[in-house]
Amino acid sequence: MPEKRPPDARDYFAAERTYLAWIRTGLALMGFGFLLARLALGNQLRSMGGNVLADADPSRYFGVALVMLGVLTTAAATVIHVRTVRRLNTGEPFVGRPTWVGILVAVLLAAVGTLMAVYLFRS
Repeated sequence: MPEKRPPDARDYFAAERTYLAWIRTGLALMGFGFLLARLALGNQLRSMGGNVLADADPSRYFGVALVMLGVLTTAAATVIHVRTVRRLNTGEPFVGRPTWVGILVAVLLAAVGTLMAVYLFRS
């Protein structure tokens, strides 16, 4: 059984840096989603006399999806950070494993990006 060692300040600082990086990622997703939803590509094309798209502009839905992904990323990062600090405080050993938040964000971004590419290709 691995021995328990007292946590070092560097461990807490590393956890804090990781947490802040996830917060920045969540904020970037929310900001980009808000921008995408507000600019609504279909409305811009209609006002420029381009192709008239359906009333339901998918840009708005893609933007809302990115905002929600940012919210979920921030919430999940908070839960993981609290859990990590708790483990540091109790001296539990860490086992290296992939971050489920990172994998989930990557998969959802790939899905939204694919849907956006299909939409842009068809319009």
